[in-house]
Amino acid sequence: MNLTISGHHLDVTPAIREYVQNKLERITRHFDQVIDSHVILCIDNLTEKEKRQKAEINLRVAGKIVHVASAAHDLYAAIDMLMDRLDRQVVKYKQMLKDHDNACIKRMSEGSEGGEEAAVAA
Repeated sequence: MNLTISGHHLDVTPAIREYVQNKLERITRHFDQVIDSHVILCIDNLTEKEKRQKAEINLRVAGKIVHVASAAHDLYAAIDMLMDRLDRQVVKYKQMLKDHDNACIKRMSEGSEGGEEAAVAA
C-alpha cells in the first residue's frame, strides 16, 4: 500500500506521520486490497470556537475510491474520527462485496434448480 501524507498550512511531523500509519494498520487488517491512500491534514483560518483542524483521506481499493473527511479542535482527534469513519466505510464496502458474491452463487443455484424441474415436467 502506498501512503501519501500531506499538510496544508502545517508541517507534518514524524510523530503525526507515525500516528496516521498506526491508525491505518487497523484498516488493512479489515481489508487487505488497499492499493493506495492519500491523507491530507490541514488547519483552516477560522474563529477559535469552530473546528479548525481537518483531516481527509482518499483510499483507493479494488474497484472503488473511498473519501472520508473529519474536523475537530485537535488534529489527533480529527485523525481518530477520520479513521473511525473510514473503518465503517471499509467494513460496509467489504460486506457489500461479500453479499454481491453470495447473491451470484444463490442465483446460480436457483437457476439450476429451475432447469431440473422443467426437465422433470417434460
